[in-house]
Amino acid sequence: QVQLVESGGGVVQPEGSLRPSCAASGSTYKINAMGWDCHAPGKKRELVATITSGARRNYQDSMKGRFTISWGNSENTVYLQMDSLKPEDTAIYYCHANLIPRTADWAVQYWGQGTQVTVSS
Repeated sequence: QVQLVESGGGVVQPEGSLRPSCAASGSTYKINAMGWDCHAPGKKRELVATITSGARRNYQDSMKGRFTISWGNSENTVYLQMDSLKPEDTAIYYCHANLIPRTADWAVQYWGQGTQVTVSS
């Protein structure tokens, strides 16, 4: 039904940048918010950033000031500008979306398959 497709991860040196994207497709009707989680080895999955349909943003403290979440030219795509990357940022980054499907009258949470971000010399 609804799919989230992530791309733009990869391997980068410390202080480098990446800009992964996430696009929602399928039977979407209204997207309330989208964002990113991350899951590093040996750690719990945690919030990276979220953005609402009104462009209200939240960030994890460790990413604040280095990462920027933004909508694409249509509000079914979200970007995560990742600057000044550190080795500790290495993780799988998962896109999520809170939306109302066209086949329902209530909000549903979806997750993408994840994209690997590796920061290493």
